[in-house]
Amino acid sequence: MIRITVLYPNTEGSHFDMNYYLTTHIPLVKNRLTPLGLLRVDLEEGLSGAAPGTLPPYWLIGSLSFDSIESLQKAMATHGEELIADIANYTNIQAQMLISQVVEPIEMPMPMAAVAT
Repeated sequence: MIRITVLYPNTEGSHFDMNYYLTTHIPLVKNRLTPLGLLRVDLEEGLSGAAPGTLPPYWLIGSLSFDSIESLQKAMATHGEELIADIANYTNIQAQMLISQVVEPIEMPMPMAAVAT
């Protein structure tokens, strides 16, 4: 599985309109990209940094999953310009993007306490 991840850093003076993002931008993304191979959308809203009470380093991290790099490239070639232009409607942040391949998780052994019960 191939994923494009978009990160919105929480920097001084930045704003992020979560309502617009969830009610307008994400439905637009799904509408445009699902016919071109979008399989899944995952969204993570930042709550805090590693230390309690600190600001989150990111407002939001969003991931779009496709079955192949070709599907992702076709989807972005077709609708990427429109979707990227919409970013200005909900934030003043310069988004960071990463294209990656999903790696299978390593199964963790069950703790001995759980096995004994």
